[in-house]
Amino acid sequence: MTVSPPLVDVEPLPVEDKRHEPFLVLGVETSCDETAAAVVANGVAVLSSVVSSQVDLHARFGGVVPEIASRAHVELLTPVMAEAMVEAGIEGGADAVAATVGPGLVGALLVGVSAAKALSIVWGVPFVGVNHLEAHLYAAFLEEPDLKPPLVALIVSGGHTLLVEMRDHGRYVQLGSTVDDAAGEAFDKVARFLGLGYPGGPAIEVAAADGDPEAVRFPRAMLDDRFDFSFSGLKTAVINHVRKHPDASTADIAASFQAAVVDVLVTKALRAAVEVGAELVCLGGGVAANGHLRTALAEACEDRGLRAVLPSRAMCTDNAAMVAAAGWWRLRAEGPTPLDVGVYPTLRLPVG
Repeated sequence: MTVSPPLVDVEPLPVEDKRHEPFLVLGVETSCDETAAAVVANGVAVLSSVVSSQVDLHARFGGVVPEIASRAHVELLTPVMAEAMVEAGIEGGADAVAATVGPGLVGALLVGVSAAKALSIVWGVPFVGVNHLEAHLYAAFLEEPDLKPPLVALIVSGGHTLLVEMRDHGRYVQLGSTVDDAAGEAFDKVARFLGLGYPGGPAIEVAAADGDPEAVRFPRAMLDDRFDFSFSGLKTAVINHVRKHPDASTADIAASFQAAVVDVLVTKALRAAVEVGAELVCLGGGVAANGHLRTALAEACEDRGLRAVLPSRAMCTDNAAMVAAAGWWRLRAEGPTPLDVGVYPTLRLPVG
């Protein structure tokens, strides 16, 4: 997809067939293993948000199986969208339909995009393709609509670990990213090795609650190397330590591992905010639901005189409300997305 222009100083979207006031966007999210739909008004007011999780389907495999995820989306998406519309009290369609076009699993993305395009045709309303990473940035605006860039955003999930400077709506600078495993991926792999189950993030957090985060001083890779991240070596260090010390407390290992990840994330997020002169540090992505990370970031920001923006846990994990919000902004700036647009499994955050 092309680089998008800034979403600033624009007039309200002109839509001849506008059905509602305020403007309602139906969002659709099927990038991985959550089937989600939501209705959002004017990019900030959540009228409904429905998420159907596939965790139980994938748990016995220790991770997401793409074919299973795609088939589940086919079965679940229509009733999920219907429920979102009913909860929002809408009859006759929304004013626009937004769907995640990437990044994500190609088969899963196709299910959501195809359904969204079909609804846009039937209802005669615009379709908007949304970047999943940009959507995570807009999760914070759903709960704090008065937020104003510039800000630094830390996006942490199973597939991505990014530090982004948001200069204004639609204007981003990627400051850093992971050079190997994303933080969420490391959580999953360590949890699997420790026999804690799937998904790894919540499992590690539960186990860590009874452990000592200072029991093992695991490495903080690339801590002093500006804004890029590396978690593969940390995962290996956990495995090697447990093999050398088979009687080590699982709770202590989980707590020490979690502390190492959080230490790196928080240190780099604050460093980025100070360097670019941002007073807001925003957290997003599935790993942003981790309680230790949320507390550590909030405390560190307070110590530095910065403000931590922590969306609710429901808005951190994959959901369609954030897709609808990002879609509303994109529609104002660029207009509808052509219906011949494809899906982009490796799509990056637009910068410029």
